[in-house]
Amino acid sequence: NMASQYYQDMQESFRNNNKSREFPAHSAKVHSVAWSCDGRRLASGSFDKTASVFVLEKDRLVKENNYRGHGDSVDQLCWHPTNPDLFVTASGDKTIRIWDVRTTKCIATVNTKGENINICWSPDGQTIAVGNKDDVVTFIDAKTHRSRAEEQFKFEVNEISWNNDNDMFFLTNGNGCINILSYPELKPIQSINAHPSNCICIKFDPTGKYFATGSADALVSLWDVEELVCVRCFSRLDWPVRTLSFSHDGKMLASASEDHFIDIAEVETGEKLWEVQCESPTFTVAWHPKRPLLAYACDDKDGKYDSNREAGTVKLFGLPNDS
Repeated sequence: NMASQYYQDMQESFRNNNKSREFPAHSAKVHSVAWSCDGRRLASGSFDKTASVFVLEKDRLVKENNYRGHGDSVDQLCWHPTNPDLFVTASGDKTIRIWDVRTTKCIATVNTKGENINICWSPDGQTIAVGNKDDVVTFIDAKTHRSRAEEQFKFEVNEISWNNDNDMFFLTNGNGCINILSYPELKPIQSINAHPSNCICIKFDPTGKYFATGSADALVSLWDVEELVCVRCFSRLDWPVRTLSFSHDGKMLASASEDHFIDIAEVETGEKLWEVQCESPTFTVAWHPKRPLLAYACDDKDGKYDSNREAGTVKLFGLPNDS
């Protein structure tokens, strides 16, 4: 089989840029990392109840600020889709907070009904959806900070996401299904039996052609957005898939689990393009929005090899070997 030109180019690129560097971020494990839309900043959320923001300078992350205020673990965060200065955090303290990196202040604290575990910002920037441990998803107006709608689901809600066109809302659930609702009406459109076990994470590719789901059965499946059919499966991981990210061009998909590597697949063929070695399970991965640079965070175990390290680090893969 002839490897595609893209495949060959990316392998060459990773051979020359296969260095991972780690940067101290938190005093406890990092649950979530995300890039601002312009790729200038990386934010991380941690069990230590804070968020950190770094500025990317050439081949390193420089810590800019630590954001305090939450009373419990920051489980997930995301940036505004088009404004590189705003990000939002979801916490177990029953609030979400919107932060502005220009003033380094919390510009809104929104109280919610339960302990928040997942959050996403709509592609049009107008709405923030947050899901809690009781399987309630609340839709919050990003300008007025008021709740627009609240939906109680009868299944375990794992991850939530709008499609790129902003007219459908997707949930992955504990029964292995993907539930699709119309937006903003929130009427059920379809429920897809995607996996035989718990469907954990979901991500849409930047081009809008595909979305991917990761499951407790260790499989990643790739779906055609228009047809809602599974196009292919990636099966190189052995443990439940915790996190997924598409590269900026939509051509690579990173997936990670408790396996001690991150799988990087070529989307169109399913071939393994690269694997990033890790010393411990990976919680979160995020490709840079403009270049083949992957941010990730692992469960920094107090093992023999890293007892002298700070607990909550973020890592970057794709840096030049001589850096």
